[in-house]
Amino acid sequence: MDQLALLFVLLLGALLSVPVGDRLGLPAPVLMTVLGGVLAVARFVPDVDIPPDLILPALLPPLLYAAVRRTSWRQFAANKRPIFLLAVALVFVTTLSVAVVAHAIVPGLPVAAAVALGALIAPPDPVAATAVAGRLGLPRRLVSILEGEGLFNDVTAIVLYHVAIAAAVSGEFSPWRAGLALVLSAVVAVVIGLALGWGANRLMDLLGDPTLQIGLTLLVPYASYVLAEELRGSGVLAVLTTALFLSEYATGADDVMTRLAGHTFWDIIDTLVTGVAFGLIGLELHNAIRTAAGRWAELLGWAAAVAAVVVLVRLMWLMPATWLTKRLHARRDYDEEIPTGWRETVVMWWSGMRGVASVALALAVPLQVDDGSPFPDRDEIVFIAFGVIIATLVLQGLTLPWLVKRLRVRADSEREKAFEKELAVRAAKAARRRLREIEQVEELPEELSEQMLRRAFDIGIRISPDMGEEERREAHRQRARRLKRIRHIQGDMLSAARHEVLAARSEPGADPEVVDRVLRHLDVRSLR
Repeated sequence: MDQLALLFVLLLGALLSVPVGDRLGLPAPVLMTVLGGVLAVARFVPDVDIPPDLILPALLPPLLYAAVRRTSWRQFAANKRPIFLLAVALVFVTTLSVAVVAHAIVPGLPVAAAVALGALIAPPDPVAATAVAGRLGLPRRLVSILEGEGLFNDVTAIVLYHVAIAAAVSGEFSPWRAGLALVLSAVVAVVIGLALGWGANRLMDLLGDPTLQIGLTLLVPYASYVLAEELRGSGVLAVLTTALFLSEYATGADDVMTRLAGHTFWDIIDTLVTGVAFGLIGLELHNAIRTAAGRWAELLGWAAAVAAVVVLVRLMWLMPATWLTKRLHARRDYDEEIPTGWRETVVMWWSGMRGVASVALALAVPLQVDDGSPFPDRDEIVFIAFGVIIATLVLQGLTLPWLVKRLRVRADSEREKAFEKELAVRAAKAARRRLREIEQVEELPEELSEQMLRRAFDIGIRISPDMGEEERREAHRQRARRLKRIRHIQGDMLSAARHEVLAARSEPGADPEVVDRVLRHLDVRSLR
């Protein structure tokens, strides 16, 4: 099996892991990691030879962009304090704690190398958090905080990692220079992200066609990441900024086809790239296995100790941080989403899985320092990092659904239904306002006006059937049954039309482009 065939196996596994995971009640990323681990020990599977400096640029931009599409700037702004405590402060605390323990237990490990180890395993993976937690029916406030933490903590961790690596390679370290690098990295990333977001938004208006617009959204995250990295900025923060800008301004209310097709396209990209990313985590185990030859007990002991530090530090940090956030929330009535009890705090703690970013940073540790000597304890650092990644991802990922069920942490369905009903009422009122504006400009027949008024009400009640009094709901149900029958008949008619057009494609002299154009018209009609 060559590497191209292996890639197709991972892509197929990414698709199959979703229904299999749903049936078994297990997260798809965890299944893909296990699949990669099985392939890593199979003799017929070649060693994966991917340059470490290509893993982050190839995988992170589309994954981050897909994750940001599920959230909004308002959620980030409203949750800035809990996100800061998790994405910035907790990353620093975890890095320091891991560095202290690793320096103490690994003989001869320099402080700078220990800090690099701490930085590369400090950030929980945004893809793992959203892919695992997002499918468990958790309260939206928890998913929002986990998404915000996962998206922002890579920024802090990667800058800390680069500072520590530079200190280990050169033997010099300046706190002021490190702080300045952190600030400049963030500023450059935000400027580039906003500029590319604005430019991409203007270019979408110029392109017009939904197919071209969606193609542009695939290119923009890569451009944002690479340009920011070239200018010494944070590629992760640049992609995040660009994606937030485009999610707010890129698609107009009436860009129906772009929105529907874009949603489907990015769901596909998210599924495939996530599967490949976590499959690669398992495949990279062959490096760890090679390193541990003859030293399993010693290296596994170090990895277990560091993994315990990572898990315990998160718990010890979340307890007071959640308490402080709740006190400030109650005192100042902040509009932010926070855990409402110890059960939700425990779920947040157990959701701190490591993943793609940690793998890429571990593999990117240099082989040599400036004087030509080997990087100190590089093999040990990589093994410990993989041990922590596998322990958190597989152990926590497999047990998180059980923990959520055991603690009975569920989404607030009543609140969601109430908000859905509120949006339905607002949508129906907006439709009626527009109808009145039209009636003021042009005279509508009374029968048509009444019909349009009923349809304005239907707009809302189709979204939320609980809207309106019982008589109107019953009238809507009767109309809905009639319309359902009409749509069923019309669907059969359109299906017959599509079969006839497709049959014409194989007839002599038939122009396939004309056939496809007519078929597209029928498909759009069916969608409507």
